[in-house]
Amino acid sequence: MSRFSLRARGSGRIRVYRRAAPHQRAPITLIPLRNDIPVRRTPAVTWAIIAASVVAYLWQLSVGINLSALIGGAIPYEVMTFRDIGPRDLVPPPLTILTSMFLHGGLFHLLGNLLFLWVFGPNVEDVLGRMRFVGFYLASGIAAAAAQTLLSLAQGDPLMPMVGASGAIAGVMGAYVVLFPRARVLTAVPIFVFIRFMYLPASFFIGLWFVLQMVYAFVGGSGSGVAFFAHIGGFVFGWLVTKVLVRAQVRQRGPSF
Repeated sequence: MSRFSLRARGSGRIRVYRRAAPHQRAPITLIPLRNDIPVRRTPAVTWAIIAASVVAYLWQLSVGINLSALIGGAIPYEVMTFRDIGPRDLVPPPLTILTSMFLHGGLFHLLGNLLFLWVFGPNVEDVLGRMRFVGFYLASGIAAAAAQTLLSLAQGDPLMPMVGASGAIAGVMGAYVVLFPRARVLTAVPIFVFIRFMYLPASFFIGLWFVLQMVYAFVGGSGSGVAFFAHIGGFVFGWLVTKVLVRAQVRQRGPSF
């Protein structure tokens, strides 16, 4: 396999799997603005992730989005073989899974992901605690990348880099719907040239989002450049882990979430 084979894809430009902003590529656009659950402490980790993602995007602009995806994105072949096929990665694979969580394919990709993290992250961090939230966020991103990596290998497309935070954010959304199913999310719903604002139950908002990911993954997402299986993998991981944590908490100390 040529060291420069990645550069040759698509008329001199590489194609990148974006772990897309959770609202992108959906036939129904729902934009969360805030939820009605107050937090007890400053969501320092959520803010730090947002700040790190912005700094990383500024770096991407300085080196080029395509090059940043090659050296910082998660490339399935590299992840599975522990082999850097070039150009030289920022960190040895498979640690590129971690760097890929802070890189994005464009400004709207970045802003969409950070909006969802801003809305849902603070409450999950508030419940889990800062250190557990760090581990949970990174583990969700790893689970999301693993799901998409297996699909890419099965489809015979092992050289496509993956970038984006929404696999990890999907895990946060999975946790949120377990912890706060009755929360209400203030949502902007664009209708042609108008925008309607309404409160939707968190279980409905996140449930609809997940159904759309499933539909696009199995029906209409082929060739879209969006890593829908990363969304699904991250969400399922976050949902299951939080279910386990909640049940353990109930057994030990009674309901406290």
